[in-house]
Amino acid sequence: MDGKDIIICRCEEVTRADVLRAIEAGCHTVASVKRATRAGMGACQGRTCGRLIQQILISQGVLDPASIQGDKARFPTVPCEIQALGGSLE
Repeated sequence: MDGKDIIICRCEEVTRADVLRAIEAGCHTVASVKRATRAGMGACQGRTCGRLIQQILISQGVLDPASIQGDKARFPTVPCEIQALGGSLE
């Protein structure tokens, strides 16, 4: 087993082979792999697969580990009215 069938992004069902193909096509950052494969665009917004993609990029020699600056994953939020949360303004 070569590990290419391992699922990297569970939300979007992106495999290691998909990520490797994106790298071969010229994707050299997490953001470019995300655009090419949809990895990190699911419900977890990359909190699960983001680091895995980084490690694959590093192992393939296309990403310098020194260039990584902390965890930038953020929970997606949108404004809503307080009534939508079941609260009251009174």
